This record gives sequence, C-alpha cells and structure tokens, in this order.
Amino acid sequence: MKISTYCGRPFPEDNLRLIRQIIDAEDRPNRAEISRRVCRGLQWLRPDGRLKDMSCRVALLRMHREGVIRLPPPVKGNANGHRGKRITHRSDPGLPVTDGAGKLPALRLELVCGQQSSSLWNEYIHRYHYLGYQPLPGAQLRYLIMSADQVLGALGFGAAAWKTAPRDQWIGWTPEQRKSNLHLVVNNARFLILPWVTSRNLASKVLARAARRLAADWELRYSYRPVLLETFVQKDRFAGTCYKAANWTYLGDTKGRGKLDVRHENAVPIKAVFVYPLVPNCKNQLAQ
Repeated sequence: MKISTYCGRPFPEDNLRLIRQIIDAEDRPNRAEISRRVCRGLQWLRPDGRLKDMSCRVALLRMHREGVIRLPPPVKGNANGHRGKRITHRSDPGLPVTDGAGKLPALRLELVCGQQSSSLWNEYIHRYHYLGYQPLPGAQLRYLIMSADQVLGALGFGAAAWKTAPRDQWIGWTPEQRKSNLHLVVNNARFLILPWVTSRNLASKVLARAARRLAADWELRYSYRPVLLETFVQKDRFAGTCYKAANWTYLGDTKGRGKLDVRHENAVPIKAVFVYPLVPNCKNQLAQ
C-alpha cells in the first residue's frame, strides 16, 4: 500500500485515521487547534521540542485540497494568499542609491520582529520580487537590509528543500540521515535588492554578513544552530554572480520537474544549486 508523504513526513493510514478523529472531535476544533493536536498526537516536534505547527498546517491543507481529509472552514477566511499583498506608500521607490557598499552609512541587517516590520518585509517582497510574496515554509528568519534609515532590500531564510540531487550527492547522506538532519540546512528562499539601489558589491556583502550571523540568530529563536545554507538561482534570469562572489559553492542544476511532477516533465525553470557551509565539518554532521 502506498503511503502518502507531506512536508517530508510519511502519513500511513493509522496517522490519517487519527487526524480524522481529531477533526471530528465533539468540541469541533478550528484549523489551528487541529494542527496543534495532530502535532502532539503524532509527536511531530522540532529539535527543541516545540510543535512543528507550520509544517503540520501546510500538510493538512494539502491533504484537504487532495480530498484525503476534510478540514472545517477557516475561522477568518483564508488569508494566506492575501497576507502581505497590500501596497502602501511605505514601499514606494526611494532615493537612488549608487554609492559602493563600502561607502554606505550604517549598513546592517535588521531582523524582522513584530507585525510592523513583518508586514513591511512582505510588502517589499510582493511589490518588487519576481516571485512575489508567499509565506516561507517552516522555521524561518527574515531580514531588512538597511543603510541608516533607508531600506535597501530584504532577505528571507526558511526550511530546506526535501530533496535535491546536487546537494544530497555533495553531502553524501542516506535518506534516513537526510530525514533526521534536514533541519540543520536552511534555505535562502528570498533575496531582494530594491530596483533603485545600484550599489556595487552590495549583494555579496549582504550575503557574507547574513552567513556570519544567521546561525546565532537561528539558535536564539529555535534553540539549535544550522550548519549549511542552500539556495536555488533561476538560470534563465540570473547568473548567481553575487553568490559566487560571497564564496557560495555551485553544485549543479535541478532537473526542472518541481515537487509534484510525477510524470517527469520539465514543469518548472532549471535552477542552479548553491551551498555555503556554516561550519567546517558540515558534511560530517549532516551525514551522522
């Protein structure tokens, strides 16, 4: 019997029965409470022991859309597709920035914390990033790139890809090791330099700064330190020059099939895979 997999976790039939029982409980829990109960019932936890709630919500929503389960209607409507899409004057184009990165005053990364900076990050990504805004999966950190009081861009880090051949071959881990240690890999899912910012070497300088501080920021929020960064650069749009300049390692290309391409058709653009080790022995740690 085929076992369905969602968000990198297999769900055998007894798991699905438990999920349906939780949904049909007498107190009629909402979607958020269903997710929490499923995490507790299946012991779906982060390395620090907290519930893996965001991954569970994504998995449940996919099951619902495929007809595997039937979730109750969302309490406040489904805002996921609209959150972050409101355009305000806050993200209007600013003054041109043409000085080289070394001459920019008070260049820094500001960690996104709180609703105001979160909505601003979302708005910039929606308005100016070619992929638009989508919630980052799983554990995540977001940064605004600042010079003095001016926003120059945005960075976002989230959960790693479940499988990608160039990375997995480079690490040399088994499927069991990948399942156990994938949380130690963090994906640079969004990188935006705003269109009116043409500062020489800014992108590579920002990537270098992010690599130096991300492990500590991640540990402060999630109680463990990642050991490897990854990213995917769409080859028909970008050359990955800033990643190369920041000493990221090019590993090869994706096959362009996407997550749901069971017919092995070229459904999505080819992407170059880059990685950046955060510790010298990252391969050994990941292949334990």
